[in-house]
Amino acid sequence: MDIRLEVIGTTLVAKLSGELDHHTAPKLRDALDREINSQNIVNLILDFDDVGFMDSSGIGVIAGRYKEIQARGGKVMIIRVNPQVDKILEISGLKKILDCSH
Repeated sequence: MDIRLEVIGTTLVAKLSGELDHHTAPKLRDALDREINSQNIVNLILDFDDVGFMDSSGIGVIAGRYKEIQARGGKVMIIRVNPQVDKILEISGLKKILDCSH
C-alpha cells in the first residue's frame, strides 16, 4: 500500500493505493495516527481511488480513526470508492456513519 498524506489546515487527506488488508492496515493506522496527533487534525478525507481491495482489517482502521476524529468534533469522509470496496463499506455499516462518495 502506498500512502500519501497532505495536511490542509486541520484536515488530513490520505491518498491511498494498493490493497488495504491485514498486511498493510497497521502501516496505514500508524501513519494516520501520527499525523492526526502531531498536526492537531480535526477532519479526515480518505481517497480510495486506487484501492482495489479492502478486508476487515481496513474496516477496523477506518472505524478507529472515525472514533478519534468524532471525539475531536470532526468528520471522516471516504471519496472515490470503487464498487468492490463500496460493497464492503455497505455491509460493514460504515456507510451509515461516514460520508462516502464515488
